[in-house]
Amino acid sequence: MTVTTTVSRPVAVQASTGSTTIPSTMKALYKHHAGPELKLDNARKVPTPGPRDVLIKVKKVGICGTDRHIWEWDAWAASRIPVGITTGHEFVGNIVALGSAVTRYQIGQRVSAEGHISPGTGYNARTGNAHIADGMVILGVDRDGCFAEYVCIPEENVWPVHESIPDHVAAVLDPLGNAVHTVMEAGVSAQNVLITGVGIIGLMAVTVAKAAGAARIFVTDVDPKRLAIARQLGAVEAYDARDTKWIDHLRRQTHNGPDVLLEMAGAPSAIDAGFQALRPGGTAALLGIPSKPFVFDLTNHVIFKGAKVLGINGRKMFQTWYQMEALLLSGRLQLDPIITHQIPMDKFAEGFRLMQSGEGIKVVMDVG
Repeated sequence: MTVTTTVSRPVAVQASTGSTTIPSTMKALYKHHAGPELKLDNARKVPTPGPRDVLIKVKKVGICGTDRHIWEWDAWAASRIPVGITTGHEFVGNIVALGSAVTRYQIGQRVSAEGHISPGTGYNARTGNAHIADGMVILGVDRDGCFAEYVCIPEENVWPVHESIPDHVAAVLDPLGNAVHTVMEAGVSAQNVLITGVGIIGLMAVTVAKAAGAARIFVTDVDPKRLAIARQLGAVEAYDARDTKWIDHLRRQTHNGPDVLLEMAGAPSAIDAGFQALRPGGTAALLGIPSKPFVFDLTNHVIFKGAKVLGINGRKMFQTWYQMEALLLSGRLQLDPIITHQIPMDKFAEGFRLMQSGEGIKVVMDVG
C-alpha cells in the first residue's frame, strides 16, 4: 500500500462545515500488512462525507476483542480483514461536517455510532432486525474505522450522546450494547443468572444484569482478577471454571440450576458446563463465539432439558441503544472497574500489550 506523506493543510470537506476547517490528512491506525500488529500513519487522507454521511472528529476509542484478533492476525482476521483498512469501531467524538442531505444532526454535536451498517433493504432490515440484515458492513472490519482522528458515518448509524454520559463511557457503548442486548433478551428480572466467561462483555453483563433486577448472579472464569471484579460488580459467587465441582454447588444454591445462562466465553468447555448447570426449562442466551465447530450434546442440553436458546448478535437497532442510555442515566451501572486504562493513541502498542497480558481489561485510547 502507498502511504501519502504530504503535509496536512486545512481544506473545506463539505459545504456544511460551519466555521470549522478540516485538515486534508490525519493520524490513523491501519492494517499495514498481512501479519501481526498495526501501524500509525501520520498522513492518512481525511474521509470525505457523502450526501447522507457525517464526518466526526474522534475524541476517544475503545480497543475490543475484534481489534485484538486483527492485531494478532489470527485465522479469522486473515480470512476477513482487508490489508490497508483503518481499524476500530468503538468511539465518541464531535460532528465537524455534514453531508448535503443530512437533516438530523448539527455540527459540534457529541456522538457515537452503531458500527453495524445496514443497507436498509431486505426483510430483516425492514422488520426490526437490521442488526442481522443481509448486506451488513461492519465499521473497522469491512470499511475504514475509528482508530483515527476523523471517521465518516452514515446519518442513520449516528447516536447522539447524552450530556451526562462521560467520554470514556461513551467510547465503549458498542460492547456495552452487546451486554445489554444479551441480558435484556434473556429476561433476568427476579431470576438466578449464570454468566460463563467474565471478559470485558461478561463483566459488563454482571453490572447490567444486576441493574435489570437479577435475583442472584453467579459467574465462572479462569482469571482470578476478573472473578474478583465480578464479585465487586455484584456476583454472589465467582467460580474457577477449571474446578467442575462448581456445577453441583450452584445447583444446591438454586432450584437445580440457574434460570438463565448468559454465555460470554465462546469456549466449548464453558458452553458445555453452562448447559449442564442450566435448570430444566431454563433460558440460554449465547454471545460468545467459538473459534471453530465443536461437538455439542444437543439431546441432553437442549431437547430433553426443554431449554430455550437465544443467539445474540450485536445490538438491536436501536432498541438496545435506548435501553443502554436509560440504564446509564439511572446511575446503576458500574463501568469504572472494567475500564482499567486510558492511554494516548500514540501508545497503541502498549494498549494491545495490556489486553494480551491480562493486566488491562477495557483499554480506552485518547485520540484528540
